[in-house]
Amino acid sequence: MKKNIKKKDILILVALKKELPKNFLNDFNVIYTGVGKINASFAIYDSYLKFKPLFIINYGSAGAINKKLSGLIKVTSFYDRVSFSTSRKIIINKDGLSCSTGESVLIDDIKIHSDLVDMESYVYAKFSQKFNIDFACYKFVSDYADENSLKYWSKELLVGAELFKKKLLEICKNNNIN
Repeated sequence: MKKNIKKKDILILVALKKELPKNFLNDFNVIYTGVGKINASFAIYDSYLKFKPLFIINYGSAGAINKKLSGLIKVTSFYDRVSFSTSRKIIINKDGLSCSTGESVLIDDIKIHSDLVDMESYVYAKFSQKFNIDFACYKFVSDYADENSLKYWSKELLVGAELFKKKLLEICKNNNIN
């Protein structure tokens, strides 16, 4: 991470207010992007022009392919899921798990080589890589990417928001970000 970053230099991208209520992080630039890769593309571009961030963090919910996962997960490998193929890959580093980004909610037992699935993170990782911006991604496991996904997705979102808030404050403390 670049030195001398302040909270105003951090951009937090979240698809929906339901995932991270506005009043949770008043000191940060939090942008609600909308769901999906196209919304994510426009939102990160517009936010970059407005805030000129030095550090971008994506937080949101994700479905777990790996049924042993729960809670807040650090993601460091990103796949662009097109027609259930995960051929395009970005690896930030190897100390986290993987997320496959697609335009739809997975509700079937389709074989995907990834720990999690979402609808935005690959776009943010790609943008950050292209413009050499520090990037981090944290996902809260909201469901298990199966036929019950839509039923369970929103049940524990505030738990995830609290976990992310704690993680963000820890990141700030460990990196002397004020």
